[in-house]
Amino acid sequence: MSGIDNTRPDPDELLASLLSEEEKSKWGKLRIFFGMCAGVGKTYSMLKAAHAEKLKGSDIIIGYVETHNRKETSDLSEGFELIPRKSFRYKTTVVQEMDLDAIIARNPQVVLVDELAHTNAPGSRHVKRYQDVQEILKNGINVYTTLNVQHLESRSETVAQITGIIVRETLPDEIFENADEVEVVDITPDELLQRLSEGKVYTHERSKEAVEHFFRKGNITALREMALRIVADRVDKQLHDYLQYNRIRGPWKSGLHLLVAIDYKEHSTRLLRWAKNLAYSMDANIQAIFVETQHKLNPKEREQLDKNFNLAKHLGIKFRIITNNEVVKAIVDFAQKENCTHIIVGKPRVRNEVTMFLILMFIFWVQTMRQRIISGKGPLRLLSLQISLNMSLPLYW
Repeated sequence: MSGIDNTRPDPDELLASLLSEEEKSKWGKLRIFFGMCAGVGKTYSMLKAAHAEKLKGSDIIIGYVETHNRKETSDLSEGFELIPRKSFRYKTTVVQEMDLDAIIARNPQVVLVDELAHTNAPGSRHVKRYQDVQEILKNGINVYTTLNVQHLESRSETVAQITGIIVRETLPDEIFENADEVEVVDITPDELLQRLSEGKVYTHERSKEAVEHFFRKGNITALREMALRIVADRVDKQLHDYLQYNRIRGPWKSGLHLLVAIDYKEHSTRLLRWAKNLAYSMDANIQAIFVETQHKLNPKEREQLDKNFNLAKHLGIKFRIITNNEVVKAIVDFAQKENCTHIIVGKPRVRNEVTMFLILMFIFWVQTMRQRIISGKGPLRLLSLQISLNMSLPLYW
């Protein structure tokens, strides 16, 4: 395998990319108005953008818009055809939801659908509103929608740690990542607090309670930073995809990209969590790799490997399986192909000639790439090894 020219695109990946692009070309376009939390003006911005498109002659309707009794937002919703909501009876309550079938039958160019992470009432065709939106997109209809950062699956736990509030309504990160356009709706924490005090977000009574809990200035600042960072990562990924599609070989100095190498052992769960936290603190993208060799996994090892894969998915870490008996070279080759700037590997429990040989092999392969080799288990102790090219690679053990 060492003789393979890695500058050539993988045929299977290229075919899958072409098929995916062909299929998606038939879909409508998804535009997300994205913000740090409620009250920043996502729905208002969505309606303003819709008015601008309507002036150009686009056929735009409202499928579901929640104005929250805000006058400026209510005023902007005027002038659009409104699809009546559909009623569902839940216990003793009648709940109104978006009428998915009516929207598809109407077949506009653009439909406005607020609150993408919303959970539908029991009896609806889909459990979540983002699934309704996917069906609309598949019918060739463009969708404008809104989303807060706390509703991303990979960020919900972090948001709970920051605010002390558990977010129940979430959606998979891939919905956000695959959007055709993401527009950040951003105001400063002081501006948002001023809007709250003026009753422009909630009633005065509810605003006071909100400021004392979720909307503390420190919370808002942290959520704002998170939202802006996610969008910056999205732009960086778009650059990565462009460079990879045009066969421009990496690494490209466009940002930090972590690669965590996992195996079929339990310590990989700690490594994945540690790497995810590191990626967040470093403002880095992250993915995982498992190198499959000739070793035949027993049932216990297979079970643990599946657990490791599931945890990676839960953490929002994309993972790949590579078949190669040269584990070290496979990891480094993949890191270069994916423009990874850091490689994270597990700390060997026993230090002997074999483990030191593997470390030296890593250094040999990464000497032209400037990757770092990091262990996922502390306490950390920094070692520095000089190699023939007078380049230092820090090793964290």
